[in-house]
Amino acid sequence: MAARTLTGIALVAGILALTPLAADAATVDAGTAGAVSAQTAAARQWGTYYAPGRRAKAYGTLWAAPKDDPSRPTSLAKVKGKVFDRTRTGSACGWAVFRISYRDGSNAPHTFRTFTNCKYGKAKKFSFDFKNVYQVELKVCAEPRAAKPSLNCLYAGTWKNLYTYFE
Repeated sequence: MAARTLTGIALVAGILALTPLAADAATVDAGTAGAVSAQTAAARQWGTYYAPGRRAKAYGTLWAAPKDDPSRPTSLAKVKGKVFDRTRTGSACGWAVFRISYRDGSNAPHTFRTFTNCKYGKAKKFSFDFKNVYQVELKVCAEPRAAKPSLNCLYAGTWKNLYTYFE
């Protein structure tokens, strides 16, 4: 008997909680819809993300062009940010490594954009644009000076998702 009463109370509470949401959804007009789409075009903050041991960090913003069809990639994505080296040794650097998945005909390959900073405690600014973007991911590493990131940096650990086309 008590279980039925509690179930009934929970059901009524759920209906009462959802009623204002349904009323709000029904009153959206064209002006409000335009404001919502303008909001989606605003740049989103990402980070602060750290390398293992907090030996490097990166943060910034990502802007993706608004789109009507969520199943298609965005026509343009812009990434801006800063990378910091937090290692005290002169031979190590902070790396911000981006993996961008994009549309190329019927394929969806990916490419990397890397930014390094080897000056302890100083920020290095970076920015890049990319077209037909499906996904943007980030990994922050702290590694020795090199022309490109190591395989360990690229393939060990997890990538932080910054943008996915269906969001």
